[in-house]
Amino acid sequence: MAERSSPSSPVSAHSPVPPVPGTSFLPVCQDDMNARGWETLDFLLVSGDAYVDHPSFAAAVISRVLSRAGYRVGILPQPDWRSAKDFHSMGKPRLGVLVTAGNMDSMVSKYTPSKKIRTTDDYAPGGASGHRPDRATIVYCSRVRECWPDIPVVIGGIEASLRRFAHYDYWSDDVRRSVLFDSQADLLVYGMGERAMEEIAEQLRAGVPVSDIRNVRGTMYRCDAVPDMDWKAVEIPSYEDVASDKGLFAEAFKAAYLEQDPFRGKAVLQRHGRFVVVQNPPAYPLDTDALDSIYDLPYTRTYHPMYEAAGGVPAIREVRFSLTSHRGCFGSCSFCAIHSHQGRIIQARSHDSLLKEAKLLTTLPDFKGYIHDVGGPTANFRTPSCREQFERGTCRNRQCLFPEPCRKLRVDHSDYVALLRKLRALPGVKKVFIRSGIRYDYLLADTRTPFLEELCRHHVSGQLKVAPEHVSEGVLRLMGKSDRAAYERFLAEYGAMNEKLGKKQYLIPYFIASHPGSTLKDAVALAEFLRDARFQPDQVQDFIPTPGSLSTCMYYTGLDPMTGAKVFVPSSTEERRMQRALLQYRNPRNSAMVLKALRAAGRRDLIGRGKRCLVSDDGEDGPRGGAPTGSKRARR
Repeated sequence: MAERSSPSSPVSAHSPVPPVPGTSFLPVCQDDMNARGWETLDFLLVSGDAYVDHPSFAAAVISRVLSRAGYRVGILPQPDWRSAKDFHSMGKPRLGVLVTAGNMDSMVSKYTPSKKIRTTDDYAPGGASGHRPDRATIVYCSRVRECWPDIPVVIGGIEASLRRFAHYDYWSDDVRRSVLFDSQADLLVYGMGERAMEEIAEQLRAGVPVSDIRNVRGTMYRCDAVPDMDWKAVEIPSYEDVASDKGLFAEAFKAAYLEQDPFRGKAVLQRHGRFVVVQNPPAYPLDTDALDSIYDLPYTRTYHPMYEAAGGVPAIREVRFSLTSHRGCFGSCSFCAIHSHQGRIIQARSHDSLLKEAKLLTTLPDFKGYIHDVGGPTANFRTPSCREQFERGTCRNRQCLFPEPCRKLRVDHSDYVALLRKLRALPGVKKVFIRSGIRYDYLLADTRTPFLEELCRHHVSGQLKVAPEHVSEGVLRLMGKSDRAAYERFLAEYGAMNEKLGKKQYLIPYFIASHPGSTLKDAVALAEFLRDARFQPDQVQDFIPTPGSLSTCMYYTGLDPMTGAKVFVPSSTEERRMQRALLQYRNPRNSAMVLKALRAAGRRDLIGRGKRCLVSDDGEDGPRGGAPTGSKRARR
């Protein structure tokens, strides 16, 4: 169980995070069930994360939604997967077992981009690693089947959602089957899942066999043959075909990717041997009232007290005093999974709901007057990008912002500005920050609202996070990001606005090393940009080929699945190390690798002690007097 703590757990000094008065946690053991007078559960929810009862944690949301509908739900967080003992601890549930790997794919949680085991896990007690197995969804389901072979098993969460078809797995470097097969689950819920899970629960309660639950949007199942369906369907190349032919893998990815829209999307079929996996069309987006009701549930808004001795659960720190204002993202970055999980259609909460939650935060004893964030996948996307999306869906072969903003794009921050003004006017609120990141290309396209001034005047905590990701045109095109000129324009306007306001506030840009399409020449161009901007990032994100993303398809196949064009892939360990080193060329530990990269790229002109040089030929860093790191001297 999650309360276990290894002797080496990194327990740090912390202050207890109290629950909201008048709330209580859902049962995590038989004693909790007895205290409620429950003999059995309706559903047991098994999670790869520690139990944090907060609306930023998917397991908490699903369990609360089911509890509101009258079901008895128990939580089994981070069970010991080495035996079935923990899985038996609350008895056999009446209706089924729900399994999630947690808020992240378990392989991403456990391993670095270089495939080394991470030393920490923010979703575990005390931040200690080692509390979850590899491929947690599969392992947990195996134990559940060992306990109760015939019980309905439903899998969900980001791991299941993005591994729902045959997919490339970076950690084993091969194509794996749909997780439906390896887990032997009955149903897979993809996307956010509340509505789908309620429908599944209702049918199970009505006595419908799980094998007959085939009509729920946002779900996936396996069967012996192509079934009769209420929806039109498209069949993509089989598991066997995509595992043996990278061109067919790219073809299958594109076909499935284009159907991830709730209004125009078709069902998607993929054969695995003599079986077929069937993805029903995505669930419809929640309206404002439905979304508000989810955030109004009686969360304790903290981790379970059984983790207190281990130091709590670190993941609560970022979200404890943050507000989720919406879901969805129409940015559609190639390396991001949100397109296939939350979708492109923005679903926003009402001002009243957010103000109610903010007022609740001000009553908590550890609230210091600061709301840390008001946002979502992209903070300044509060409005659906197009008025037609709730009638015909998103465009099939067109993005909203890339390669340039669509002529029908609704560019308007007025609702967001109004919301922020209301929040910062609340008694007890000193400051309201925006930390979840903004899309500066969308901001620049807005000529009607004073969002940039509001942002700089009231909502930056000294540093603003933005994500240009790269500067080379070819790489940005494959990433689905706006061009370098847009970032440079934003740099100038952000600097000018802060100068106007008399503020010293900095930009913290994020960049990705070794993304498909990035050659050494591109990496050098990015290093030169950083040199000229007098900025060196403290941290660099190596591209991780996570399951289900468009960029991962490029990484595995060497093809852009949307066009069929060939893509250079920096897949060797050596090249990835060189590209990463170039982004932090001032770090003396990277000098040898930077030298090697510059020589390999034919850029010996950047070796020496001139002002434009990146590194000297004796291995020491080249130019002097520039900003050493991003955290203190980022460009204004």
